[in-house]
Amino acid sequence: MPARLSSMELSDPITPPASSSPNDTTRRKSGRVRHNPVLLNHDPNASIGSYNSGKRKRADTLDQAQVNGSMGEETSSNEEDGDPDDEEMKEKRRKTRYKKPSEKPAAKKPKTAKPKSTTLPVRPAVNGVRKPPKPRRPRTQVNAAISDEEAGLFAELFAQGHTVEGVAAEWITRYNEHNANAMCELINFVLKCTGCDLKVDMHDIEDPDNAASKLDDLHQEYVSKNITDYPLISRNKAYSSFRPTVTGFFFALISTAHAAGVLYTDLALIENIEVWVSTMSSAAIRPFRHTATVISLAMESGLCSVYSSLVDSTAKTVRQMEGEQKKKTVNKERIASLQKKIAEEERRSGSVNDMMENIFNAVYVHRYRDVDPRIRVDCVTALGGWITTAPDKYFTPAYLRYLGWVLSDTSAPTRAEVVKQLSKLYKRKEDVARLRAFTEKFSPRFVEMAIRDAEPNIRAAVIGMLDLIRDTGLLEPNDIDSIGRLIFDSEQKVRKAVAGFFAKNINDSYDAVIEDLGGEEGMAEDIGEEDPDDFDMPRRAWLKFKCLAENLQSYSSQEGDDEGTTPTLPETIGVLPGSVVESRFALAAQAVYGGVSEVQDWEVLAGYLLYDNSPATSNGNASESPETLFRKSCLLNEFEEMLLLEVLKEAVKQRLLEAVETEIDKKGKKSKIRSGEVREIQESIALHLAQVIPRLLRKFGTNPTTAAVVLQLEHVLNLEIFEELRQDSTTYASLLDDINKQFLTHVDEGVLAVASNAILHARSYEDLEEVTEGKIQELWSDTISTLRLHVTSKKSEETTDLVGLCNTISRISHLASVADCIGVFESEDRSSFKMSNTASAISPAKILTELIQNEYADVDEEEKEQRDEIITGSIKSLLFYHMWIVRSLKNSLATHTPTLKLPDWDSFASALLSLVQSRSGTDPVRLAATGAYLDVHILFASLKAITNDANHQSTRQITTPPNKQSQHRSSADEVRSSLVRPITREAQSLILTIFVAAEKQHARRSRRKLEAASDDAIDSAPEDPESEIEDNEDEDEDTTSEQVRTHQLLAEKQLCELAGKMVLAVLGHVFDDEGQKVRQRLLRNKMRLGPNFKEILAYLDEPKAKSKAKPKPKPKAPKAKVGDPVKAKAKSAKKAKSKEVVEVSSEEESDGEEEDDPLGAELADDRIEDVEEDDEEKRHEKDVDDDEIMGD
Repeated sequence: MPARLSSMELSDPITPPASSSPNDTTRRKSGRVRHNPVLLNHDPNASIGSYNSGKRKRADTLDQAQVNGSMGEETSSNEEDGDPDDEEMKEKRRKTRYKKPSEKPAAKKPKTAKPKSTTLPVRPAVNGVRKPPKPRRPRTQVNAAISDEEAGLFAELFAQGHTVEGVAAEWITRYNEHNANAMCELINFVLKCTGCDLKVDMHDIEDPDNAASKLDDLHQEYVSKNITDYPLISRNKAYSSFRPTVTGFFFALISTAHAAGVLYTDLALIENIEVWVSTMSSAAIRPFRHTATVISLAMESGLCSVYSSLVDSTAKTVRQMEGEQKKKTVNKERIASLQKKIAEEERRSGSVNDMMENIFNAVYVHRYRDVDPRIRVDCVTALGGWITTAPDKYFTPAYLRYLGWVLSDTSAPTRAEVVKQLSKLYKRKEDVARLRAFTEKFSPRFVEMAIRDAEPNIRAAVIGMLDLIRDTGLLEPNDIDSIGRLIFDSEQKVRKAVAGFFAKNINDSYDAVIEDLGGEEGMAEDIGEEDPDDFDMPRRAWLKFKCLAENLQSYSSQEGDDEGTTPTLPETIGVLPGSVVESRFALAAQAVYGGVSEVQDWEVLAGYLLYDNSPATSNGNASESPETLFRKSCLLNEFEEMLLLEVLKEAVKQRLLEAVETEIDKKGKKSKIRSGEVREIQESIALHLAQVIPRLLRKFGTNPTTAAVVLQLEHVLNLEIFEELRQDSTTYASLLDDINKQFLTHVDEGVLAVASNAILHARSYEDLEEVTEGKIQELWSDTISTLRLHVTSKKSEETTDLVGLCNTISRISHLASVADCIGVFESEDRSSFKMSNTASAISPAKILTELIQNEYADVDEEEKEQRDEIITGSIKSLLFYHMWIVRSLKNSLATHTPTLKLPDWDSFASALLSLVQSRSGTDPVRLAATGAYLDVHILFASLKAITNDANHQSTRQITTPPNKQSQHRSSADEVRSSLVRPITREAQSLILTIFVAAEKQHARRSRRKLEAASDDAIDSAPEDPESEIEDNEDEDEDTTSEQVRTHQLLAEKQLCELAGKMVLAVLGHVFDDEGQKVRQRLLRNKMRLGPNFKEILAYLDEPKAKSKAKPKPKPKAPKAKVGDPVKAKAKSAKKAKSKEVVEVSSEEESDGEEEDDPLGAELADDRIEDVEEDDEEKRHEKDVDDDEIMGD
């Protein structure tokens, strides 16, 4: 011990130096000479156990011995020497001072090695089972009551911060000590997870045969408590981690039982859990059934992981044994041990396999078709995970069929989940052979889901899965064509999803063509080197464009369109231009742009379309050179040209859109560097288009279909850049000349509509306004001259060119929709005709009005259609003419410009009313005239709010002389009194009769029942027998379902258009609705004729919603008439002045109280809010607000 003590003293770095006393020197010197310092790693007494807590006790004992030994030596020395001298006293004080520091190294020893407890018999260590890493999620307390739990697995998992592996290990330890208590605790935990506080006791656990009856009792108690929610589906944030915690616990429980060997030594463990959980999974109440199913699936997942690890371990051991047997000197003992290990692992894997089979048959087989779709989704997700984890067990047709059966599930989330799991399986290229039989059986269902599923997301997911199946070579050619045809689908998500699939079809066709032409090397020799800047030279990309056009044409012809047999919807009167409905070819081209990379080089495509390929057709078979074969392969027909023009148009639009999107960075801000790049792209596209469009029009302008597509390219042409680059104005003028030529030479409605929009696009740039207006005037001159010529020939001859007149009026209506036609329609041109010719002296407006009034009888069907088109076009043209008039009046009143002449629209209204009276039933022309009659009244009724605002503005003009102010107010009053007129009683009755007829027609065709009619005058009006006969004839004919659907949509469209215009007339007080009889009649069948009709009539209830939506001032006004918000802000000191101003304008206010316009008030809202300068302004705001509320 002294030697040990001496060594410890020497190892102390803070031991004081030796004393000069001879006695002390002798004692300390002998200590240093005899013993050298002993290091810890060289100490034979040191062991692994010295790193644990026992080391700390030994160190404390040694330190105490050192102190005691030194104290003993000092005492004996002091006794021998007698009384200490001064030096000895100093030495004692030094030793006393350094006693405590000498104990610090012993206190630091625990830091060198963390003590570990070895008392637990089972730890959650993996024994050959390597689980995939899972992200650690922070534990959250489920609710406040859990923190008060004194014991139980539920409290340990959710309230005490333990990990699931630790809780599982502790439960296994308790199970080894007393299995009944631990099992009771586990079953109570499962019951707690269902959301109830019911428990089982020891007697129930010891009698597993009585588990079903016990659960029935618990079921009754649970139902009596009326629990509607349970943790597994709760939306409470406290339960956000509930599912992963519970499933993770049971997964860890299986893994820990496997590592401890309890899973194999005590088979009753899984059997007892299975008895209770499987019985709960078949319970009638959803909380029991859902929770038990999730727990069973988690246990099965844990068993799959164990089974997979055992299979891998067995295979590894077999390889080791085989390697050992191949050695020259065989170690028989090692081989025997390996054989024993293999037998043990096979025994264990067999036991796990039996457990998996039991759980699968007891739970999954029944719950994968549960009535609750959430349980079905959980089952599908679990099975997909089992197949991935244990493919040797579950990747077989016996288990894959369960996924195939769920493909027909009624729940969309379930179908989406099974498609997701199957997509994961098809991505495993090494296991594709196992899916062959499954794919052959269920591929028809895959294709059916991709084509007809109700959810676009599921259809897109199935298309992605079919793309994976195609890569494996398991998809039939017919199925490939069926999926490729979806490029024309109406859903954008489906088209986007099928773009890649469709691109592979094009690549397959391209490879076949290249192979026929001699391969890539032969093509390179025939074509030569491609110049990237010369887009008019042949390229290999042209062949891909040809394959693209062929595929689009093939799939388009297979769509089975019956355009000639299905009725088309007539054009709506009064629809403003500016929006062109994209064809299905354009929608397909948008999807193709993202799938075929060659389409993104739109300049190459434009060069291909402009290439003159006529020599390839003229040579015939005279010379079959490689160049001729290439040209023949690139030859396009008319339909393919139209398709590629659509692709070209969409490619240009998408390229510009991509350029604009790249200008904005991730933070949503524009970058200066990117803005410069985007500007360069836009300039290059604009310059190239300006050169390409005229060439395309010269080549494809004769065909109406291709001409309409080329004209749409002008819509994306940025004319502002065209002007900034200082291009020659003749280039722009020639472009407009080409557009005018297409407008004057074509009679197709599609071409006229697109050309009108091109003219409207050109008018939107002020810098080019002079050139554009000149071209528009040329168009007006040509069309009006042609109209006068047709009218003159009609009066002079018996036969009239109805086709030419119809086409001319159609051009006038389209041109009037984009250009001001007031001066043109009111002009009386006498320069081109003789003065005696009265037809030439009549204005175009009067000519069109006369065409509306011309009736006909005893004509054939073809002539009847042409005359109806003439009348419809005249109505549309005159309606646009009156729209321009109202726009001009509004501008004049807003700028205080005196109105030279007020229009007279009585003749137009009278012509429309006479036309309505001459027709019967729901004739399309009659409905068009009725709608125009309502439109023109509503149009001029909108001037009421403008006149109110004009009077207000004139009063505000302080610098304007009083005589000018009164003159402007009288002009505004004159506009109101002369142009704003209500619909007459006779016309109202006629319109209501037409509405009733349209209502009955829609109800009859859509198989809906109307509310019983009352005895009022509206419902007692006689029906038109002809319309009923027509409907019966339509029903008796052999019509297809598509045609029936078209008739239904047509009837609904007619009813909704008429009802919408009647609602506007009622709200604008154009309909004199005394006693609200008209309103009540409109609302009678609101809930019976479909959602569109219901939403239109909902505007009749709008005043209540408006009053709530209007911004109210913060300080609420006291009781005041008509609820003026501005008056609440007025101060008491200014009341007298306000009263004087109100008295001055009392006459105007009284004029506005008789009839007011809420629609016009809405237009005037923005002009009312920005005035808070003086009391006079506030007073006028009060006047306008009074009219607005009274109008409501």
